[in-house]
Amino acid sequence: MTLGKRLVVQTLTALLVMFAGLFLTAGTFHYWEAWVFIAAVLIPLVIFFAYYYKHDPAVVERRLQRKEMRERQKWVMRFAAGVSSLGFVIPGFDHRFGWTRQWFGGVPLWAEISAQAIVFVGYVGTMWVIDVNRFASRTIQVEQGQRVVSRGPYRLVRHPMYMFVLLMWIAVGPALGSLVALPFLALEIPVLVFRLLDEERMLRNDLPGYQEYCRATPHRLIPFLW
Repeated sequence: MTLGKRLVVQTLTALLVMFAGLFLTAGTFHYWEAWVFIAAVLIPLVIFFAYYYKHDPAVVERRLQRKEMRERQKWVMRFAAGVSSLGFVIPGFDHRFGWTRQWFGGVPLWAEISAQAIVFVGYVGTMWVIDVNRFASRTIQVEQGQRVVSRGPYRLVRHPMYMFVLLMWIAVGPALGSLVALPFLALEIPVLVFRLLDEERMLRNDLPGYQEYCRATPHRLIPFLW
């Protein structure tokens, strides 16, 4: 299958998963939070892939890779896929049965809008990371010719991709009008930490100059904290 066909298939598959996870569980299409959420993710995704498909297809190729080579990372990504599914399924059921409205009085409109903005900023942030580091792959690997990147978001933390992903996942629940989903979405935190630490061990061993970069950039995930 050509790169273009793979890109279309994976994009449509992701879109169908989001639609099914949100609207089937909600039992209705009258769920404005879900529509805004999908737009906040889909619009920058389409623009990003359309640009790089034309100007740097290797970036698209790396982002479409899903097969992990390291056994422990295969298990991590299976668990992460389960957590991601909960991130869509729980808010949908919450919208249908009104758990957050009954137990917490609902999510204020200003909080929902702010969370939607955070989701958008977080997703655009991941695009920024990839633009700065063209070797940022979906899988953990070191490629021939890869070098340490220390500019842009890499000045803040050693793993800015995970930083923006964490920012997004914290906001997903409120963005979709669900506080009940927060404990389930919090499961993403240990997944990110484990994946980050394992990736860092590999980079220290296999990527020239990474040890020096770690000394110059002390924080891994959260600026000024860790």
